[in-house]
Amino acid sequence: MANVPKAPSPPMRPPRGGHFAEVERAIRVGPTLRRLGRYFAGELPLVLGTLAVVLGSTLCTVATPTVISHAIDLIAQTIAGSLPATLLTLVLLYLAAEAFQLLQGLATAKLSLRIVRRLREELFGKTVDLPLGYLDSHSHGDLMSRMTNDVEMLSSTVAMALPTFFSGILTIIGVVVVMLWHCWQLTLLSCFSVLLTLGATRFLSMKVRKFSRKRQELLGALNGTVEEQVAGYRTVVACNHQETTIDKFTQTSDCLTAAGIKMEIFAGVMGPVMNCIGNIGFVIIAAFGGYFAYKGIISVGIISAFILYVKQFSRPVNMIAQIYGQLQTAVAGAERVFTVLDEPSEDLDGEPMTPAEAAQLEFRHVNFGYVPGHQVIHDFCLTVKPGQKVALVGATGSGKTTLANLLLRFYDCDGQILVNGQNLSMIARDSLRRQVSIVLQETVLFTDTVRNNLLFANAEATEEELWHAIESSHCREVIEHLPEGLETVLTNAGAKLSQGQRQLLAIARAFVADPRILVFDEATSSVDTRTEKAIQKAMRQVMRSRTSIIIAHRLSTIRDADLIVVMDQGRIVEQGIHSELLAHNGKYHELYMTQFAGLAT
Repeated sequence: MANVPKAPSPPMRPPRGGHFAEVERAIRVGPTLRRLGRYFAGELPLVLGTLAVVLGSTLCTVATPTVISHAIDLIAQTIAGSLPATLLTLVLLYLAAEAFQLLQGLATAKLSLRIVRRLREELFGKTVDLPLGYLDSHSHGDLMSRMTNDVEMLSSTVAMALPTFFSGILTIIGVVVVMLWHCWQLTLLSCFSVLLTLGATRFLSMKVRKFSRKRQELLGALNGTVEEQVAGYRTVVACNHQETTIDKFTQTSDCLTAAGIKMEIFAGVMGPVMNCIGNIGFVIIAAFGGYFAYKGIISVGIISAFILYVKQFSRPVNMIAQIYGQLQTAVAGAERVFTVLDEPSEDLDGEPMTPAEAAQLEFRHVNFGYVPGHQVIHDFCLTVKPGQKVALVGATGSGKTTLANLLLRFYDCDGQILVNGQNLSMIARDSLRRQVSIVLQETVLFTDTVRNNLLFANAEATEEELWHAIESSHCREVIEHLPEGLETVLTNAGAKLSQGQRQLLAIARAFVADPRILVFDEATSSVDTRTEKAIQKAMRQVMRSRTSIIIAHRLSTIRDADLIVVMDQGRIVEQGIHSELLAHNGKYHELYMTQFAGLAT
């Protein structure tokens, strides 16, 4: 006779509440699921194939106990038939079930990877097209989390949770149908233990969630207390608050311990309770099954089948309960991904920029604020003639970099910015940015060769133009000292280079672009005085036929500027050349003397 299976083992309990801990929930579940459904519809053949494999695996699993009961009855000689044929059928069912499981794993892995690839490509494409205002107002870490954690959660859910969920539903339906077909009386008795299991699981999981949530809140409060007291240790000691601090910590720690103990008790008792209920169910089936077999209602083999079916019924119920939270978290992650995908992309429409040898800039009554009601630029009016070098100086926060952002149309402003008489708001952003190059204080280099980093701004530049830019920016020596010259691969944003060397490469990249307008935002702030003078000489050569705007705190950089504009709190307070502004004894004189006369800052 086949071995009677033992009572089902309790599900392994993860630490700290595990599957029963508080889960994240989506706000708009229905629309999110419908939208996810469209991604599955795009892989319809693979989805149908996966469902067919899951169905085949479920049918084999559900049919196995019936074949086992048939074999037992043949051994007991209560029915007629061929025992070898029955055993062969059982072996084939087991082999088919394993084959279906293998195919299911392959199909779901392929399905999850395809869907996740689509989602990740769409999300990355959207990220690249998002306006700068969105990136400035949202956490970069949160955006990266949506790209990685949320998408990976969807991947694991599609690969594991969804097949388990559908297999569990099909198994429950199949088991109930077969049990009713064998003996409806014993089926109703079996349902008693199942309902008892569900009730106990629901009650205990609610308790675990309650104390898990309380434990997490208290743990956060405890960590906050520790961080606050360690950071402010000098103040605590200076004010003789050690005892008060210890009492506060002890109270929170005691509450945390109590919540943790209660959570562990309810989580720990779940396994024995489930095991006990399962054993009671087996006793009920064995007792009543024996009675029914004695009365001739069922055979002995059916009793064995029912014991196996109760085990099959309990397993998917527990599995569905465990993955339900994972499904909710995955839907919440999908909702966060779709939130980014629904953000409006940067508007790239507009007319092409009128070609010209040089560019004249006009700022007409420009007003701008990043936050409504808090203006950064106030009625800014300025004309920059073709080929002119204009320097913007002023204290931190005076609006200098903001003007560079407006010139590149990272943001749109009130008022007008004209390039050769053409309104900037009417020019397509991509056409504008091909004519404007900016060198930022924070150097950005990519994980690629030095050559490709320099060609990033102009992939069509010739070798001669590339080396001309390298010579002009005085970074030939830097490149020659690299192991493979231009073909050296920079890793971690050029971490092995000094800040000054990275800045030189960024300046060379701007020269490669061959723009009509050059913007230097603290471009020489990270290089030494000797290199700065060499770059200034090169900049003078490069900027002869270009309109240039230099933003600088180091006033030595802009002494020879054609026009120096002094800004304060978003307004122009002075403008002129270096000697005139010094003679005026105004804001520029104050800034200059602060740097070069040793006055206190």
